[in-house]
Amino acid sequence: MRTRSPFVYHRHLARVALAWLLACTASACGNAAEAGMADRAEIRVRSFLPEKPVCRARRPAPVAVVLENAGDNAADAQLKLTLPAGVKAVRGDASTTVRLEGAEEKKVVWELEADEAAQCELTLHVGIGDRTVATVALPMNFLAPVEIRKLPYIPEPLPVQTEILIGAHHCPLWEADKPNMWANLRKHPERTPALGFYAQENPQVSDWETKWAVEHGISFFIYCWYRTSQGGPVKTQFSSAIHDALFKSKFVDKMKFTIMWENQSRGTAGVADEKDLLTNLLPFWMENYFKHPSYLKVDNKPVLFIYRPEFLVQDLGGAQNVVKAFDLMRQACKDRGFAGLYILGEYRGLDPNHLKLMKQLGLDYTFAYCWHIQNNPTPEQAIKTQLEYIKKTQDLRILPQVVTVSQAWSGWRDEGSIWKIPPRDFESLLTKARDFIATLPPGELGSRMLLLDNWNEWGEGHYIAPYREYGFGYLDAVRKVFSKAQEPHVDLIPEDIGLGPYDTAIRTLMQREDEQRNLATKKVLKAGAPEDGLVGWWAFDEEQDCPVALDYSGHKLGGALHDAERAKGIDGNALVCKGGSVVVANNRLLSPTSALTVECWVKTDVAGQDNKWFVNRVFAGGEATGFRLGILEGKPCFEVPLTNWSHHLKASTPLPTGKWVHIAGTADGTVMRIYVDGEERGTMERPGQIKPNDFPLCLGSYEVKHAAYFAGLLDEVKLYSRALRAEEVREHFRKLADRAGTAPADGK
Repeated sequence: MRTRSPFVYHRHLARVALAWLLACTASACGNAAEAGMADRAEIRVRSFLPEKPVCRARRPAPVAVVLENAGDNAADAQLKLTLPAGVKAVRGDASTTVRLEGAEEKKVVWELEADEAAQCELTLHVGIGDRTVATVALPMNFLAPVEIRKLPYIPEPLPVQTEILIGAHHCPLWEADKPNMWANLRKHPERTPALGFYAQENPQVSDWETKWAVEHGISFFIYCWYRTSQGGPVKTQFSSAIHDALFKSKFVDKMKFTIMWENQSRGTAGVADEKDLLTNLLPFWMENYFKHPSYLKVDNKPVLFIYRPEFLVQDLGGAQNVVKAFDLMRQACKDRGFAGLYILGEYRGLDPNHLKLMKQLGLDYTFAYCWHIQNNPTPEQAIKTQLEYIKKTQDLRILPQVVTVSQAWSGWRDEGSIWKIPPRDFESLLTKARDFIATLPPGELGSRMLLLDNWNEWGEGHYIAPYREYGFGYLDAVRKVFSKAQEPHVDLIPEDIGLGPYDTAIRTLMQREDEQRNLATKKVLKAGAPEDGLVGWWAFDEEQDCPVALDYSGHKLGGALHDAERAKGIDGNALVCKGGSVVVANNRLLSPTSALTVECWVKTDVAGQDNKWFVNRVFAGGEATGFRLGILEGKPCFEVPLTNWSHHLKASTPLPTGKWVHIAGTADGTVMRIYVDGEERGTMERPGQIKPNDFPLCLGSYEVKHAAYFAGLLDEVKLYSRALRAEEVREHFRKLADRAGTAPADGK
């Protein structure tokens, strides 16, 4: 049977999903049976959220709860919604009962209305009988009431004047075909932009951003700019925010823009040599950006930001070559009628030697893209630390600076230090930054410009554009501190004038993901389950066009296929590993802490694979957590880190090729062991608990679309919350090896 892609499958999913699930009940797309592990209902709140990106007072605001019954028995869930003063339910009873059958999911929607603008909190109580199973709080922000009008387009922006130039870093990652970029917002729905999960290539999105920015005193954006290859004609990625949106927008002449060259990816994002810089990159910038009427020029000089200027030393073969190249760039700008070129380099530290290098390279100014502040600071600490960095940079008097102020930080996976400065405190930071800038030498660019971090870095956790939690709070702070514009003013959102939505493409893809999740969480058992300590069992025995890999342990930990297909395995089907993968969503069961075992069968014809992984829960941001199984230097490898990337236990012999091989790794809180075909092939001391994380489990590769994927076949992956004994591992090997006729003839 020809394998259809998951996306083709989803086009007819609505018509066949029910039939497919019924077939799975009988055969689990292969040989599974219905699980009967739980004897009671287990009601959970999957989500409790507003259905609009932002809500307005005196206007219906839908709020929805999604309930799931993780058990097998039906139950009546009693819901009670507690509303603050000034907020009422205009549709739906605040107290209601919902019947959920076993393994069923249901959505309940209320429409609420606030009398006036307010930040408040709703509380939902969920009970079964006399038992409370969940109490969930939902902060709500109702913007000031605005009369709804139907307009043909966004009203013309009304810019406010400021004494200095205010710019905002702009993160252009939000394209319609890249829904995974929004993954962290699904964990942080309070960050939802006022435009929803928008597609940035839409010119109307750019016009909303321009209107909101200039009406609050922000006069230019600094777009992150990415090159995809070097040494030839310029090719870019994530450039749709400029080329498809800004350049085609109606308000393109209302605001300035500039670029920050994101050259951190060595070998692809920089330059191959001076010729590449001067004959490929600079002409592209000149024709597409510098000469554009809306490109930011100060003193008739285009302004260029560079993210990793120190990388140019290697790219161009030495510091003096960088100086020469910068001089040639400035001269090229003069030859095209400009007065030169301002070149600013990013740095967020206080090492004098690094600043001296930046000066030596010929940079005009230093700036920070963001400020990393350690130890999860309070808003007051985050403000104080930023100001200390800014002042110390100036006191070093090595390279003049253009000041940046940061609003927050979380990282893409909530790694490291996490903090946020609310709008009222952000106003205080802006005031202090404004006062500091006034002390800088009048001739310096830093005395005439301030940078804001960030307009829309939603995934990484720093943003000032209007969004669900604080509405226009950050922009209002900028307007208040830097302009003398009259108040009050009206901040429009698309709903006010009958425009939008702008997130249709992303929402469609997310709906498909939800459908996949519902399929993946089907409760099934394969012969041999349940088994003592068995947490998950991924056998890949579904039909070829099934978009998920079921969990045959009965724990409903199935995962979605990403660019992957199936082939004949050691038992039923196997996962074909050639860059695709299966991703199992995070679940507490995936984080055994006292002991664990991971086992699987693999087959490959590629010898000597290195740093390739077929079972992984160790990712950047959690390098000392989780576990993984793969190949290192050609040998099977099992890792359960205690510190960052530590405790890689390699087998003593290379992975055989051309045959099915059983690999198992165990950790019991004292010792790690690795087994190949039932025989112990290595041990390592590893005392202490296994550190949990909230990452997904990736099967077949290190991560979706990652280069560190295993080349071969993967089958019968099992995860246990205990360390199997040596005789158990040997028995598991023998059981399938005998069936497949691959067991050693001597019986060992």
